[in-house]
Amino acid sequence: MKTRVISSIIALPILLVPLIYGGKILVLILFLVSLIGLFEFYRAYRVRLQLKVVGYVATLAYYLLLVFDKSTYLQEFYGIFFLILLISYVLFYPKNDLKEIMNVFIGFFYVVYLLSHILLVRSNEIYGAWSIWLIFIAAFGSDTVAYFVGVNFGKHRLAEKLSPKKSIEGSIGGIVGAIVLCIIYGVILLNLEKLSDPMNLITFALIGGVGSILSQIGDLAASAMKRQNNIKDFGTIMPGHGGILDRLDSIIFTAPFVYYILRFFII
Repeated sequence: MKTRVISSIIALPILLVPLIYGGKILVLILFLVSLIGLFEFYRAYRVRLQLKVVGYVATLAYYLLLVFDKSTYLQEFYGIFFLILLISYVLFYPKNDLKEIMNVFIGFFYVVYLLSHILLVRSNEIYGAWSIWLIFIAAFGSDTVAYFVGVNFGKHRLAEKLSPKKSIEGSIGGIVGAIVLCIIYGVILLNLEKLSDPMNLITFALIGGVGSILSQIGDLAASAMKRQNNIKDFGTIMPGHGGILDRLDSIIFTAPFVYYILRFFII
């Protein structure tokens, strides 16, 4: 526990500063985090170096499109990326296995694409500065409340084959806790006049509830991947926590949901 606390204290400013200021520093941090996460994913699935490089180059190209506001070309980007993977499958057959090719593409989508929604939320000039925190309140708030409820009241296993320690009681506690925390955050924003319509609290409650469910699914999805590959953690970059994917597995699923909900209900 001591190691977890120390590493969390060290990681906190690395997380907070880019989120507060946004812009290029956030792009750089997310790009580096995406590369590390992608490395962890590819290592878990034993993707060979030449295919890893394709994924890393695709990550760089993807962020460049976002930075230079060329998101209208993303559809073409995905097509070219997949085409290059298929070409490498043909050129290096039978060394390149189709399953390995798909792991490269899925890894990019799972790590890079889903995480990039943090940037998409923060980049909004109208609500990005305050709405970005909803992602972390829903995910980390849910995780924290679920842990304490599960430890003290958990009796029924939620997904015993994937994560034996998680309980149904903890899961429900996490959902309720995330809803309450998001509503409290919404009330604070109303008092600060960042929000003008109290009805937005309903949206915040939705973000908390569904965001909590998705964060828990993200956690269990990561557990399934680790069990499939017989590893305890994706990495060791954060002592006491594991790798980047071990720490951000819930964020990966929550960030896209927050982004699309805010687009639909707030603007």
